[in-house]
Amino acid sequence: MEQQEFETLVKALSEKTSLPEALEVLKACEDEEVAAAASAMTGQFALAEVEGENRVYHVFTEQNDSGEEEEFVEHVMNVGEDVMVFVAWFFYTQFEITDRDTYAAAGRVFKKPKRR
Repeated sequence: MEQQEFETLVKALSEKTSLPEALEVLKACEDEEVAAAASAMTGQFALAEVEGENRVYHVFTEQNDSGEEEEFVEHVMNVGEDVMVFVAWFFYTQFEITDRDTYAAAGRVFKKPKRR
């Protein structure tokens, strides 16, 4: 994907208000790799309340060294956060594009979340 196409896509995604909306845009993307990655994630998100926050998790399985399926859970974002948190997570986990670069493509400045 060319840089200009990436910027156009990220700007369109940044205007969405929820993870499901952004995921649908990604699944419809003309870039086959992006669309395939997004389609593969469909149905792999779960909500859970942890420490008083409603969190969105990516739940997936992979084979461990013994060849057995093992379930993994990764915190993606909290409910109500800007959809750019999901967009940056998606491009980092699927294509190793840094959060800073994804936010820059949307014309935004990435600020690291404060550690607790």
